[in-house]
Amino acid sequence: MSSSSFSRPSRPVLLLVLGLAALWGCHSDSQVPAEQLFSDVQFDLTVPPETPADAAIYLTGPSATFGGPAGPGLEMVYQGGRVFSLKARLPKGTAVTYAVRMTAPVARVALDAGGAPEADRTVTAQENEESVALSVERFGPAEGETGARTVFIVKTPDITPREARVWLSGNQSELGNWNGAEVELSKAVDNAYAGAVTFPVASALEFKVTRGSWETVEKSATGAEVANHTFTTGTGYERVSVVVEGWADLSDPTLTGDVRYLRAVTPTDTTLKPRDVIVWLPPGYEADTQRRYPVLYMHDGQNLMDVVTAFAGEWNVDETAQTLVEGGQVEPLIIVGVYNTSDRIAEYTPVPFPPEYPNAGRADAYGQFLINDLKPRIDAEFRTKTGPESTGLAGSSLGGLVSLSLGLKHPEVFGRLGVVSPSVWWADRDIVRTVEALGAKPALRIWEDIGTNEGSGSQAETVADAQALRDALVAKGWGLDSDLKYTVVQGGQHNEAAWSARFGDVLRFLFPAVP
Repeated sequence: MSSSSFSRPSRPVLLLVLGLAALWGCHSDSQVPAEQLFSDVQFDLTVPPETPADAAIYLTGPSATFGGPAGPGLEMVYQGGRVFSLKARLPKGTAVTYAVRMTAPVARVALDAGGAPEADRTVTAQENEESVALSVERFGPAEGETGARTVFIVKTPDITPREARVWLSGNQSELGNWNGAEVELSKAVDNAYAGAVTFPVASALEFKVTRGSWETVEKSATGAEVANHTFTTGTGYERVSVVVEGWADLSDPTLTGDVRYLRAVTPTDTTLKPRDVIVWLPPGYEADTQRRYPVLYMHDGQNLMDVVTAFAGEWNVDETAQTLVEGGQVEPLIIVGVYNTSDRIAEYTPVPFPPEYPNAGRADAYGQFLINDLKPRIDAEFRTKTGPESTGLAGSSLGGLVSLSLGLKHPEVFGRLGVVSPSVWWADRDIVRTVEALGAKPALRIWEDIGTNEGSGSQAETVADAQALRDALVAKGWGLDSDLKYTVVQGGQHNEAAWSARFGDVLRFLFPAVP
């Protein structure tokens, strides 16, 4: 059949077909996603400092979101410091009423500064995601609380035993008239102890903190006597804050040299928890007020110097550094130990690793805390050399992994890396692929090591993994025994004792003595 046998469509039919096609195309192209009807709202609550450490805090309200009139509400999760948080899904454009309640260890409501129960709160969400910052002045009984009330908030030193009981003794009958311990304090948020006492108005208080007797009374950090704390009571609700630096019966023989603490350092990123920081200063720091020092930042700070806070023994960082600096074997330096938190795995890993670790991969956020929050404070409060050639980062296991990851990403900040027993296995050797993908080799001096007996199983630190990382670094231009030191420790295990044994070698390589 020839082509002339087919009939062509008429012009009106052709125009109709083209018009329908255009309309169909416009319809499909102009479709927009359905409007999201709900908002994910992040509530961050700052509680008063005397809030019990085991407090159960809820947001309650008449709507189904908050459990209804008889429901328990939504429980908030303690984030560290004085912050509790939760995320709730709320209907957009609808005013939702709620209240803050404590259900344990005793039932309490939020009170205002005058002691009256505060009015219910209201939130109206408009965006897909929003955040609400809350604070409670104090908690009290449902009927409110007026009159004089003195609340003591006591911070204790790290040498305090974990299960210690802390008391007040003082010159008033309510404080025992100096006749031993009288007022026991309870554990509160932010690693404090707290308790409330009612005194007559205008009582001139003198008191001290003990762990139960005069043999355990508070002392200075060096064991010296301290003056009595004083306070004159008023007519309302008052807080008295006290910092205890030492105890009569306890010194900390594990701490060597000049050791300082930065308490509850709070990241700008509110998704990261506050944490303590321990700072070791080199011999002669106070004597030579013109000298500046390089700085080594280390992860898992509670395991570095203090056996009281260590999870399974300490690294003896302070003793080792003191000996090597005094012996002229390493350059005098400042060592900053950054405590970990319950989010250690998330903060020390550069990428997620589902399904076992779906919430991991927050190393970038942790790194921004180190770079933008902590380092500026250390540089401001201590005499540091601030450049990358004078700034190190070190840790073990996941701490070794995050040290290398952050060093590769921020060589303009960290120039010396201690990669101790690194968890190369994380995310199927993602760190090896990261090295392989490097363009220009950054100016990094790297220590890498591994023990031959660091465990078994698919998630063990192994010599084969460490060698793969070493080979990737060498292929990118690092020179063995020049700017890369690779060590295999025969019989070395995956624990603090093993890392303590070779920490001196790490320091000698990263911070060699300056002629």
